[in-house]
Amino acid sequence: MSAADTTTPAKVPPPRPAPPPPSAPRRPRAKAASAGAGTPWLLLAPCLLILVLVMGYPLVRLVTLSFQKFGQSQLWGFQPAESVGLDNFTKVLSDGEFWAVVVRTIVFAAGCVIATMVFGMLIALLLQRVSGWVKTLINIALVASWGMPIIVATTVFKWLFDADYGILNAVLSRLPGVDLIGHNWFASGPQGLAVIMLLVIWGAVPFVVITLSAGLTQVPKELEEAARLDGAGAWGVFRYVTLPILKPIIVMLTTLSVIWDMGVFPQVFVMRNGHPEAEFQLLTTYSYDRAFVVNDYGQGSAIALITVLLLLGVVAVYMRQMLKIGEVE
Repeated sequence: MSAADTTTPAKVPPPRPAPPPPSAPRRPRAKAASAGAGTPWLLLAPCLLILVLVMGYPLVRLVTLSFQKFGQSQLWGFQPAESVGLDNFTKVLSDGEFWAVVVRTIVFAAGCVIATMVFGMLIALLLQRVSGWVKTLINIALVASWGMPIIVATTVFKWLFDADYGILNAVLSRLPGVDLIGHNWFASGPQGLAVIMLLVIWGAVPFVVITLSAGLTQVPKELEEAARLDGAGAWGVFRYVTLPILKPIIVMLTTLSVIWDMGVFPQVFVMRNGHPEAEFQLLTTYSYDRAFVVNDYGQGSAIALITVLLLLGVVAVYMRQMLKIGEVE
């Protein structure tokens, strides 16, 4: 045997495993969560700042005046403003005329909201069943009427319902047995408020129609077909398929309509030439008259603050409904 045969081969040591790459240091979860929670507020900060600058001082001033005796003497600086506590609210809430205005405002707003939502839904459903060019023409007309300034729209309605030159009286008088030549629609409060309601509805329906039309495009066709196969008619499909899907949009539109219609001012003010009679007074015009016609800015501010509190109640109901919808979903 040779030396090469008798020599034992050297053992090669096994390769060492490579060390794992250093892991990045983990940030504490509490800091990450706090940073994520602060991001929405950071994004909302510009909008909140603008709201505080635009509405903060007027709202604070409104609350301050509602607890003061503030008239022309205080306005011109002849006398200092005098704190009267809750006297302004006591006088307002004990006034029968105020409660008549509150009831009139609620009835007016309810009529406008119900009619707006009903007509808006009907037109939105109709737009789903017409051809493309008809839908385009209707949408153009809706956007044009929606974009018309309130003062212009009010002037048009004043001309339509004018007692001497109104085209509506002339057209209706052509019907058999109808004679409305020279008829004054504003001779009584209910008729005049009905005309103003038509004006408000005419200006509010386009927004409702456009929003509901967008919502109807999200209704699955498969669910509608399944409901028809189960024997549901048009009303059944709308009630059990379309309406539940549109419920969040309907709640939002109804709440916005209540807020807008409770705050109607220029339509009444311009339609009555800047001097609404007692039977045409709503909360907005009543507050304006108390402040700038009677020159009792304290009571006017108290009425305005009560109106704000009523609207906050509407917003609270809206938030509760939206939370319920969120829990169901």
